[in-house]
Amino acid sequence: MDRKDLNDMLWFMAVAEEQSFTRAAARLGTSQSTLSHVIRALETRLGLRLLSRTTRSVAPTEAGERLLRTLAPRIDEIESEVDALMTLRDRPTGQVRITLSDHAFHWIVWPKLRPMLQAYPDIRVELFLDNGFRNIVEERFDAGVRLGESLDQDMIAVRISPDWRLVAVAAPEYFERHPKPQVPHDLVNHDCINHRQTTSGGLYAWEFEKDGQELRVRVNGQLTFNSTSAMRDALCHGLGLGYVPEDVVAEDLHRGRLVQVLDDWSPRFTGYHLYYPSRRQNSAALSLVINTLR
Repeated sequence: MDRKDLNDMLWFMAVAEEQSFTRAAARLGTSQSTLSHVIRALETRLGLRLLSRTTRSVAPTEAGERLLRTLAPRIDEIESEVDALMTLRDRPTGQVRITLSDHAFHWIVWPKLRPMLQAYPDIRVELFLDNGFRNIVEERFDAGVRLGESLDQDMIAVRISPDWRLVAVAAPEYFERHPKPQVPHDLVNHDCINHRQTTSGGLYAWEFEKDGQELRVRVNGQLTFNSTSAMRDALCHGLGLGYVPEDVVAEDLHRGRLVQVLDDWSPRFTGYHLYYPSRRQNSAALSLVINTLR
């Protein structure tokens, strides 16, 4: 195989993974027209159509999917070995891609990671904020951050936060218009702020527990978010009653901007873990990130 084919296949991988010539071109640092020309030339040399193109999307064909499944693990292995070689340098270097929720980013990861980045300027970190579940192997992330109870068994997990809980809160002016709920079922009569789950697309059913009794309540209201920071702002402006991580609203509760209800019904959740594939040798950059967040 000509070495040019291998280079062009790497460009094909970028298009297939991004499902967009525009995003792939930006990732590769080239123009969309040049990238499109390279892919067409590769398809011509192979005598196979690798990508199905429409005006709105790009997706691998059956041959493209097969090529992608063949290339991806081998490229990952090469990148891992190159990263491992970087451990021979005096200073850690390389790139780390992590997928995590906005709550984990703002309250756990970023406060610890920021000073580390200042101390190690040769390390590049890409943080993909997404409240859904990602296949970090298929999407070529080095690691992810999720609750311990949500992790696959074939992953190595490192705990990076204590247990935490969600709390039901609203602004004092909201409770001037509505009676405080005494039990979770009272929430069906309230204007609640919903949370959209990225992976399933459904709305989060609020989870409660007391004396061994577990309840899930589906609420309704005017607003729906997929971001805890946006939800907090709406809560502080009296736009509804929400169920949010306690640390996000701790200062608001202390200063009286928000009022907590159903405190004895709020269970604790297993803390956040940073997880990564067990079969992959860690680069010096990822090892430093792990030790920083541990």
